[in-house]
Amino acid sequence: MTRLRRTAASSYPALVKDLSGLLETARRSSARAVNALMTATYWEIGRRIVEFEQRGAKRAKYGAELLETLSADLTRRFGRGFSRPNLQRFREFYLRSPLKQIRSTASSNSEAVIRKSQIGVLADAFPLPWSHYVLLIGRARSTEALAFHHTEALRGGWSVRQLDRQIASQFYERTVLSRNKAAMLTRGGQAKPGDVLTADDQVRDPLILEFLGLKDEYSENDLEATLVLHLESFLLELGGEFAFIGRQRRLRIGDEWYRVDLLFSHRRLRCLIVIDLKVGKFTHADAGQMHLYLNCARAHWTHPGENPPVGLILCSQKNEAVARYALEGLPSKVLAREYRLALPDEKRLAEELERTRERLEARGLGDHLGTTRQ
Repeated sequence: MTRLRRTAASSYPALVKDLSGLLETARRSSARAVNALMTATYWEIGRRIVEFEQRGAKRAKYGAELLETLSADLTRRFGRGFSRPNLQRFREFYLRSPLKQIRSTASSNSEAVIRKSQIGVLADAFPLPWSHYVLLIGRARSTEALAFHHTEALRGGWSVRQLDRQIASQFYERTVLSRNKAAMLTRGGQAKPGDVLTADDQVRDPLILEFLGLKDEYSENDLEATLVLHLESFLLELGGEFAFIGRQRRLRIGDEWYRVDLLFSHRRLRCLIVIDLKVGKFTHADAGQMHLYLNCARAHWTHPGENPPVGLILCSQKNEAVARYALEGLPSKVLAREYRLALPDEKRLAEELERTRERLEARGLGDHLGTTRQ
């Protein structure tokens, strides 16, 4: 009897650990189930509001009055959570939902779908937390962008913070514009714990400069002048940690003078960013010229405690193979980035993006769905 008690005592901590894990898993599963049920309910509320509005005569005015009245009545009955902005959000959630097949199913047989015994059918269609959907309907600028970020958040198990970061960095737009969509999708699906800082990650690719309004015929001087004229927008496109220092900064090397198009600094990288603008395509000679600039900048412009400067060559066209062989192995860090002056047709590129994603998943790179972190 004593031996049995001793054996039980020695294994008791393992039992507690085992049961604790079971309870934690159950709690998480329960929370996810409740969240999915509430998300499905919000979608259905939005659907019913839209259908009720469509029966009204003066829809615009009537719709505003309807939300005000509904907010007051539902708040009286159920308490907080049914403000007019929230009801408007439910309405937008239905109208902008990327899950078109659910909308058609619910519209064709709404009573069957919303019955208590069938609510799980609708809830299964919303695998992300409600906070993710709030961010998607509020921030995604198009239906295609919303559907893309929804799929990638699910595929990569993004937290709401990761989703916010990807939308803010225009991950969708850069992916559809990238010549290597598979690499963008694979890299974008990876979490960045602690966000280890590298120049490659800090400089976006490609840069989207549609705010410049330049037409087909423009020179490098035109590009530089317009970037400086729209400096605030350019800084936002570069990222939040860049600071403008100057343009056409002169460098004397031996008996010759050179000019750097644009000079920035990066607060977190703690280094200068030397930018060279190219209207045409990137060539290996551009890498050699930038290496020259960086050696001189490191000797004469770098302050004590700063890291070596980074070169950024902005070009309208970049051959990946040429860029790789020209830039790899240089003592200085040199980046080549394409810029785009306009966004192409989204629908066509979204279809191409979907085909790329399917190829990735067929190769097994998209199977790591994981559990979405909240």
